[in-house]
Amino acid sequence: MALPIITADERLAEKQGVKLVLLGKSGIGKTSQLKTLPEASTLFVDLEAGDLAVKDWRGDCVRPSTWPEFRDLVVFLAGPNPALPVDAPFSEAHYRHVCERYGDPGQLAKYDTYFVDSITVLARLALIWAKTQPQAYSERTGKPDTRGAYGLLGSELIGALTHLQHARGKHVVFVAILDERLDDFNRKVFVPQIEGAKTAAELPGIVDEVVTLAEIKAEDGNPYRAFVTHTVNPYGYPAKDRSGQPRVAGAAEPARADRQVRRRHSNPDIQGVSHDRLVRFQRRAAAAQLRPDPQGHARPRAHDAQARGL
Repeated sequence: MALPIITADERLAEKQGVKLVLLGKSGIGKTSQLKTLPEASTLFVDLEAGDLAVKDWRGDCVRPSTWPEFRDLVVFLAGPNPALPVDAPFSEAHYRHVCERYGDPGQLAKYDTYFVDSITVLARLALIWAKTQPQAYSERTGKPDTRGAYGLLGSELIGALTHLQHARGKHVVFVAILDERLDDFNRKVFVPQIEGAKTAAELPGIVDEVVTLAEIKAEDGNPYRAFVTHTVNPYGYPAKDRSGQPRVAGAAEPARADRQVRRRHSNPDIQGVSHDRLVRFQRRAAAAQLRPDPQGHARPRAHDAQARGL
């Protein structure tokens, strides 16, 4: 048996999928980005039951209401992990069991994108479930053990998101609320609103792109919405780009945020960062011995009706 080497041509010919986290404060328009996705090829995973902003979007939707339901949905969407033991979530046995309930997984072939809204609510569902498990009780006293519950929450949530991230050929957009807090040194920091520290800390390492939809003031003082897409940015928002290229060949465009991430590399004119602001940022970065990058953020399209209405 020969070593199963995948050649460069074979790898480049594979259908690619972008895994993206979209962050932003409540009401900034995160869920509304669903409207930028094709209705016929997008599956909306509605965990918030707050789809008023997209009530006129005519795509398909699923609404898991408990953590076990979401785990079943994840293994159905992404397939099994053959390395897992039989009794583990996302194993071959779990997948076969779910297929008996949900039917032929071939029905998912028409979807290019899964839009999960939101991880913030998902973490709450997972915590409710975790508090009922044996790990959430002390073996010595039998009383509730908060540390055990949160430890189980972190492993379960990261396991599910990582498994869905492995859905090859599918774009996955995770949405989460972004909180503004003060750290121990009274500095302003931005943290995803997710129960438990483990998921918030490890989530950026799971996905390809971290994009923050934020309200930013222009040079004239007027605010506008912008996608912050680069790790080193003058605003301090969480962001990350793993693509390293203008556009993935043959991939459907999963979200306006991702389109801006891709266009940014090939067209510096859409940055929306003035020369004066860029010079100031470079000076601050040099003083802090950072490596400055001019690609701070990308504006939404000019015809976005809400872009200048904040």
